[in-house]
Amino acid sequence: MASNPVFGRFDKDLSKGEYASIGQPQYGQYAQPQQPGMPGGQWSQAPAAGAAAYQQNLEDLYNSPAATSAQTRRMTMNDVIMKSLGLFAVLVAVAAGAWIAIDHNPSLSVPLWIGGAIVGLILVFVISFKKVVSPPLIVAYAVAEGLFLGAVSRSFENVPQWSGIVVQAVIATLCVFVGMYALFFSGVIKVTERSRKIFMMALLGYVLFAVVNAILVWTGVLSGFGVGGSGPWGILISVVAVGLAAYSLAVDFDSIQRGVNAGLPEKYSWLMAFGLMVTLVWLYVELLRLFARMRD
Repeated sequence: MASNPVFGRFDKDLSKGEYASIGQPQYGQYAQPQQPGMPGGQWSQAPAAGAAAYQQNLEDLYNSPAATSAQTRRMTMNDVIMKSLGLFAVLVAVAAGAWIAIDHNPSLSVPLWIGGAIVGLILVFVISFKKVVSPPLIVAYAVAEGLFLGAVSRSFENVPQWSGIVVQAVIATLCVFVGMYALFFSGVIKVTERSRKIFMMALLGYVLFAVVNAILVWTGVLSGFGVGGSGPWGILISVVAVGLAAYSLAVDFDSIQRGVNAGLPEKYSWLMAFGLMVTLVWLYVELLRLFARMRD
């Protein structure tokens, strides 16, 4: 399984062979049908009804419209990269707009933060489990995350001791992405089924911890960052979270490469780019938290 619902569902379907024949007939797919128990080459002995049905199938196949180039073109790594760049351009533009809006009206900070987070979370699950790839919904997710990250980033930057932290987090996110990309495609980091299982167990443990920690903070039992605060234990927790998010990129790259090798249609590059964005947003937020804890 992967680190987010997008690649988790994709990897599960791929392992079952769901994408083995997307958009193209397999060898022998249109071979002459055989009656149960009848060996090949004895089709001439089939009932007339069977022969008529076979002839009708052939006529339907020949009369069907030819597939367009968009339907037959296969997804490439460049397709995923270009879609990712486009989505991140939307996210950054919206985040900048949210930042400026909050500067003019600070009361917008919380609504944009909470609203973007809720809408983004809903869209993650809708897009992940939707049977049809929907580029408009994926672009809408980029907009929602732009509002969320713009508000969160401005809130962190408003704290005097955290001034300049956003630039550091952005640069660190880019460096981690480039580093993991280079390490994965150079073969230094390899993703295996065993490493996927270990990673998934570690991720599940962190998610459960994060949920409990958030509840404790929201209910007032703990303050600030919650468990560990800004002390050594808190910094260690953030380092672990950043490490998980970083390795999640390698798992995502592996899932994308498997999709390319499986010959997925080009439209699936939207889904792959979306999954990559989910991980990068998580990585950026964890880096923000780590740097803030270190500043404190």
